[in-house]
Amino acid sequence: MDRLVRSALVFAVLAVGLVPTARAQQPTPVPGKQQEVKKVAIKAGRLLDVRTGKVATDVVVLVEGDRIASVGGAVPAGVPVIDLSGLTVLPGLIDAHDHILGNPKDWSSTAWLRASAPEAAIWGVRNVQVLLDHGFTGVRDACEAVGSEYGQVALRNSIQKGLVRGPRIAAAGTCISLTGGHGDEDVLAPGQALPRQPNIADTVDQISVAARYDIKYGADWVKLMATGGVMDPISDFRVQEFSEEQMARAVEVAHRAGKRVMAHAEGTEGIKAAVRAGVDSIEHGTVLDNEGAELMAKRGTWLVPTLYTFQRSPSVAASLGADPVSVEKMKAILPMQKAAFEAALKHHVKIAYGLDDDPDYVSKEFDALVRGGLSPLGAIQAATINGAELLGWTKDAGTIEAGKFADIVAVSGDPLADISVMERVVFVMKGGEVVKSDLARPR
Repeated sequence: MDRLVRSALVFAVLAVGLVPTARAQQPTPVPGKQQEVKKVAIKAGRLLDVRTGKVATDVVVLVEGDRIASVGGAVPAGVPVIDLSGLTVLPGLIDAHDHILGNPKDWSSTAWLRASAPEAAIWGVRNVQVLLDHGFTGVRDACEAVGSEYGQVALRNSIQKGLVRGPRIAAAGTCISLTGGHGDEDVLAPGQALPRQPNIADTVDQISVAARYDIKYGADWVKLMATGGVMDPISDFRVQEFSEEQMARAVEVAHRAGKRVMAHAEGTEGIKAAVRAGVDSIEHGTVLDNEGAELMAKRGTWLVPTLYTFQRSPSVAASLGADPVSVEKMKAILPMQKAAFEAALKHHVKIAYGLDDDPDYVSKEFDALVRGGLSPLGAIQAATINGAELLGWTKDAGTIEAGKFADIVAVSGDPLADISVMERVVFVMKGGEVVKSDLARPR
């Protein structure tokens, strides 16, 4: 299993040239000889403090290795400069809800049956490249099909080792579901039914086994299907699926192992049950009511609303192979989104940025959040400091500060005045390495 996924990743890297030549040809360090830390200075024309919304002008950010050494001061003698004088500079962005494996252009309910684990992993290499190109230096994978054989974990580890360029990944495991629930991948007729999959759990004890199975194979997050969903032909998004007791057991198992729990939850009662059970984040929350929002605020439960994917889906779903039942569910649920998000804002629920769609559209969520009622700063915070807090990355990411990873992006224009400029990222640095630049070479 792991050998297949690793082989696929290596093949993908070689095929599309993703391994940086300079890194591949670096000389072996000489024992006892101190290696010089690479330094570079970034001249930021406008540096946005995402905590306060204040903008400082003409700021020098000094990068040493993969970390930020200082913010402010002069350029040290002899240090090369990346001139971003005419741009707005922000921290690297974080997408807290994506499915990084597989073909994002195929929305059919049987797509996973027609794709091998190696093919899904190769698509994953492509998808993380797209996310990085849009300025997303961090992503939380929000669960994958059992048949993909934890390719998201292999991809996470490959990026950490420098084999593949991509964002830092916090990976969920399989999409844990009850029989016939939103994460039940067997959508075939009874006479053609598949063997029971390890993500299926119908009792409290089976939830423990499914959660432990994901943790065993490297998951950072346990993903529960608390309610039915939209992108399947068998569940009802209004209906609570797991019991509160089942979800509480998953939380107990995951938290004891130092992991966190995210819950797909569309329907009103399922959202509240998941919050009471102690999950760390609610995904979508599309039929959230005021009582549920108040409960989330009181418990400190995060919401990742994924607004844009619901808004885009009805017009494109059929052309991408979605089941007619799913298309009708998309049309039914979309009118509920506005009131749910307004309830979340009214009760000051903590919000993190998440797409849940083709990564080509990852930057579109900024505009959707602002149209939904967040300020432009609030939308940027959802994708920076909020995302870092949700994922437990606050020591390393989310802001441009000394000691944190040198994850830095730049856009043309002022995103506080026009949030659409976040769709036009022109510079991306991840961990001190420039991975995208429409500028001249550093002088």
